[in-house]
Amino acid sequence: MDLELTEEQTAVRRLARDFTAKEVAPYVAEWDRVESVDRGIVRKLGALGFLGLTVDESYGGSGGDHLAYCLVTEELGRADSSVRGIVSVSLGLVAKTIAHWADEEQKRAWLPGLTSGELLGCFALTEPGTGSDAGNLTTRAVRDGDDYRLTGSKMFITNGTWADVALVFARGDDTPGHRGISAFLVPTDTPGLTRRTVHGKLGLRGQATAELHLEDVRVPAAALLGPEGKGFSIAMSALAKGRMSVAAGCVGIAQAALDAAVGYAGEREQFGKPIASYQLVQELISDVSVDVEAARLLTWRVADLIDRGREFATAASQAKLFASEAAVRAANNALQVFGGYGYIDEYPVGKLLRDARVMTLYEGTSQIQKLIIGRALTGVSAF
Repeated sequence: MDLELTEEQTAVRRLARDFTAKEVAPYVAEWDRVESVDRGIVRKLGALGFLGLTVDESYGGSGGDHLAYCLVTEELGRADSSVRGIVSVSLGLVAKTIAHWADEEQKRAWLPGLTSGELLGCFALTEPGTGSDAGNLTTRAVRDGDDYRLTGSKMFITNGTWADVALVFARGDDTPGHRGISAFLVPTDTPGLTRRTVHGKLGLRGQATAELHLEDVRVPAAALLGPEGKGFSIAMSALAKGRMSVAAGCVGIAQAALDAAVGYAGEREQFGKPIASYQLVQELISDVSVDVEAARLLTWRVADLIDRGREFATAASQAKLFASEAAVRAANNALQVFGGYGYIDEYPVGKLLRDARVMTLYEGTSQIQKLIIGRALTGVSAF
């Protein structure tokens, strides 16, 4: 792996950095307070090609490799994880899954809108009673002639109230475990599908998180994504790549924490000199810097493996595990540098810590990542 970025990769990172400085950073605190980012940001992300990275240009995508995708995701996470989540889910979990599993008609129907920002997608896997145990979901898909009828509930769905299409996972029969689960592309204006915004979150407050309720939602057989009964495999393959995106976003959080801590330590004076001159403050900052670099390299390794067509799932779990935990440490150390000022929302580090905390929970908790890694190393299943 060549760790020197290409001209194209450098340019896309600069584009993302300039975009966030102008369109995101000035509004982050307000979006966090009102619990909603400006919906206009979606079209802006699409216009720059950020919602079409790695998707073939013939379907409206902007192409590029997975490292470029990581660079953009890091910059978005550095500015506001709520905005990063829009891209990670609509592109990373939905559009990329369609690009890989859908038939030609489905690709033509959904990808141009998703990659342009005209449409937005959500990934409806988690349920009120099944988070880590996604293989035992209870949402049902009953075949009815040429249609399916979907009934059940989904919880903590990013983009849920904004999305135009939901990638819904449902069980087709009474077979226990992951067998019998199928995936469906469900327009969110389909009768019987209702959505409720989840308010009062600790972090990612600007992100549209929802509970979905499906009551006899009728979709045609053409809405089935991939083979019937292969939904769990589709979900797990999407999440494996999604963990790279989460890791990259965590690198962004950690980098933002480092930037804030270094800047503040150089300005804040105690006992007659900047606190940056004190060794214990330097220790806090140096710990953050090591976490940033290590998490970034682990994440880039995943992108390199994907782009070379190599097995990447274990590496993605390693990157997600380390980067998410590192983001929490980084934000916590940065808050310590800020002292009492870090505890009020006039300064950025409190939000960074709140946003970082959920990264150890979703798209596979840290404990689930350890099980995946351990199983891969030992060959012994933990499930």
